[in-house]
Amino acid sequence: MKKRYFGTDGIRGSVGDAPITPDFMLKLGWACGRVFSREAGGEGRCTVIIGKDTRVSGYMFESALEAGLVAAGVNVKLLGPMPTPAVALMTRTQAAVAGIVISASHNPFYDNGIKFFSAEGSKLPDEIELAIEAELEQEVTTVRSRDIGKVLRVVDAAGRYIEFCKSTVPEGFNLRGMRIAVDCANGATYHIAPSVFSELGADVISIGVQPDGFNINEGVGSTDTSALSALVRERGVDLGIAFDGDGDRVLFVDGAGDLVDGDELIYMIAMYRLTAGYGEAGVVGTLMSNLGLELALKAEGLEFVRAQVGDRYVKERMEAEGWFLGGESSGHIICSDVTTTGDGIVAALQVLIALKDSGQSLAEFRSGMKKYPQRMINVTVAGKVNLDDYPAVAASVARVEGQLGERGRVLLRPSGTEPKIRVMVEGEEPSEVDALCTELAADVERELG
Repeated sequence: MKKRYFGTDGIRGSVGDAPITPDFMLKLGWACGRVFSREAGGEGRCTVIIGKDTRVSGYMFESALEAGLVAAGVNVKLLGPMPTPAVALMTRTQAAVAGIVISASHNPFYDNGIKFFSAEGSKLPDEIELAIEAELEQEVTTVRSRDIGKVLRVVDAAGRYIEFCKSTVPEGFNLRGMRIAVDCANGATYHIAPSVFSELGADVISIGVQPDGFNINEGVGSTDTSALSALVRERGVDLGIAFDGDGDRVLFVDGAGDLVDGDELIYMIAMYRLTAGYGEAGVVGTLMSNLGLELALKAEGLEFVRAQVGDRYVKERMEAEGWFLGGESSGHIICSDVTTTGDGIVAALQVLIALKDSGQSLAEFRSGMKKYPQRMINVTVAGKVNLDDYPAVAASVARVEGQLGERGRVLLRPSGTEPKIRVMVEGEEPSEVDALCTELAADVERELG
């Protein structure tokens, strides 16, 4: 069955435009309560965790979801502003049947969305999402008054998550002697990440830690690392770490202020694990992963496979292969032997462990992987499109692929969160890559834009 509301990562859109409205969120909470109660098997009243990022509309949607859930007879625990991976953790440790995150991740404040976690702290399977959509077609009813759910606010959630993050490093590990700049995107990590790194001994300078409901991801965070790069250069710190609005992505900048993306971070974690004897057999990337990552890993004897874009697909492929490391160039990195989902802070700590073990600077360590020039252009479209319906676009792709030969790749991919087509070209020569990507994007826009 085709999903009506759920996309690659939950439900997302502009606030006030269906389905990102208070009335829909109330009904969604009710539908989720009905489905989660059935999944729990009727063994007592079940509990759902709710966390959110810092955007102003989160308060409105938190109240609506809460009302729908308790009307369905489900208890609710509210975490307040917390990173997405913290909600996954708390869902597991609080014996909840599910976790809900109110966030639009890296999007601007005027967007919002809903993400879900299972009782195991993983993304919901398709059959549960379809069951929720089926319930959304029904009329909302309220359980008997004696069966209405109760709501509890968890006051120490931040402290619990900080301690969990610190527990993921080896015993005796510390960051003493390191000077780190941290950019929290005015998002959900603003009161978490600086404490984690400073409590491990680092000298921390923080930006993006003053959320006002409207400034999430605005000129800061992993979507815009220019402010962090400038800070690293001005203050002469060792490196910078940038999170996105909900804390499941991380990017670095080196001591010169140059960006280090998710592919390079995955490479560094993989190399540390290889030399430390973890026995890693391979790494899962995505269709967007840089060809340089694949070649660098294979040169060291590690396998590399590509999943569809989206951390849920990366996790599924990791489980199928029996591997523990995977991620995306955007900074979604999953270390499944440490935690159940992509976690920006945990991934950052894994990179810092690798750096300390190697004795190299970030710039030196990243040099072991040669990135291929890659250009991506987003083409805005009116709505969902099936690329197979446009033979002229297929002809343009074939032409570019023919010119690149075996020296590069072409990828056209509809975004799972925005009305856009991602047009990506990768090759050996930057000028050729730029020219071919521009030509192809123009062809796509002419046909679809």
